[in-house]
Amino acid sequence: MDILLSVLALLFTVIGIIGCIIPIIPGVVLSYAGLMCAYFSGNSQLSPTFLWIWLAIVIVVSAVDYFLPAYMTKVFGGSRAATVGATIGMIVGMFFAPVGLLAGPFVGAFVGELLNDRDDINRALRSGFGSFLSFIVGTGIKLTAATAMFIYVCKDIYTPFSEWVSSLF
Repeated sequence: MDILLSVLALLFTVIGIIGCIIPIIPGVVLSYAGLMCAYFSGNSQLSPTFLWIWLAIVIVVSAVDYFLPAYMTKVFGGSRAATVGATIGMIVGMFFAPVGLLAGPFVGAFVGELLNDRDDINRALRSGFGSFLSFIVGTGIKLTAATAMFIYVCKDIYTPFSEWVSSLF
């Protein structure tokens, strides 16, 4: 059972890292599931307090990632149409990875803002940039959290890796 939990822990954290880039996969949530699998394996060094702290981090990162696109689009002068366009652009962009993942939110916000106000191309560009920036920041935050959970899982389930990581720090 320990081997199964260890394999699931690694699998969840790896898929979690991938999910940080692909918007349809809940990356940090899957990485947290990996932490849970590692915790329930036989000789885990993870504490319940550690898991509660990571649960709080996962909730905060998920909330930030959910609200950041709308917030950044508005900060950069975008309307609701730009926010909706950025969301649509992100979804459509998934089908044209990897360029679509980067360009989708920008193009969506730009087109959404132009549909809202055709006369103000500068505002549309600013909205697109704000949406693009929020995607980059959100992805970076998620990747940081998911990668940290991956490292903790690896350290917890594999003793030689644990000794190697300990020697680095």
